[in-house]
Amino acid sequence: MTMSTNQPVLKVTDLKKAYGAIQAVGGVSFEVRPGEIFGVIGPNGSGKTTLFNSMLGQITPDTGKIELNGQNVTQLGPLELNRLGVGRTFQTLQVFGKMTVRDNLIVAAQEHQGTMFSRMFAPSDSNLGDKADALIDQFHIRHVADKKAGELSYGQQKLVDIAMAFMSEPALVLLDEPCAGVNPSLVGGISTLLKDLNKTQRADGKASSFVVIEHNMDFVMDLCHRIMVMVEGKVMAIGTPAEIRANKQVLDAYLGS
Repeated sequence: MTMSTNQPVLKVTDLKKAYGAIQAVGGVSFEVRPGEIFGVIGPNGSGKTTLFNSMLGQITPDTGKIELNGQNVTQLGPLELNRLGVGRTFQTLQVFGKMTVRDNLIVAAQEHQGTMFSRMFAPSDSNLGDKADALIDQFHIRHVADKKAGELSYGQQKLVDIAMAFMSEPALVLLDEPCAGVNPSLVGGISTLLKDLNKTQRADGKASSFVVIEHNMDFVMDLCHRIMVMVEGKVMAIGTPAEIRANKQVLDAYLGS
């Protein structure tokens, strides 16, 4: 992958969030480059979830700044961020179980365009249908496209959930443990899909950037261009997978020697 040297897609500067006496995130700074897959790892309690929720607009940090393509988005909520080009998945599946797979993807694109009410009652859109069909084929779920999402296996629902995040051709996709609960046989397939999506150009001719939180270390090391290690709310190291593997401080604190 060739990454641009232009301004970062995402820039987080000195982000802090405390809950009473507990400093969940204690001055975290990093950048995500155009077209980059950026991993975030760390033991439980390291601040990953609080950081992620701040970037998603679900919580407001105490201090610090979050910028999307140079725009300060620190105070924006999830819907506003989505309309600015931020896609996301959550550790807990967000599919509509009583809707077909194809309709789930269409609703995900409508989320980019309107309110929950308008999404639920909007008529079918042929343009959104074309996008949905393209992702259905890319995710190899054509055989279940007309089934209700709630009838699928967990792994198939996970694929639908990830596909939904890409329906609006986001500039930045935040993926919260995409392998959580997934059969190990599917993990390699998810990695391949994400690599292919990362190489796919959007309508504006650019590739999406990803931020991935994941406990599966082999998955992160294989997928990500750079990795940030968090411990106790702070950044311990940022580097390529090879650099992280060779970092003795990281090995001692997290990965194990």
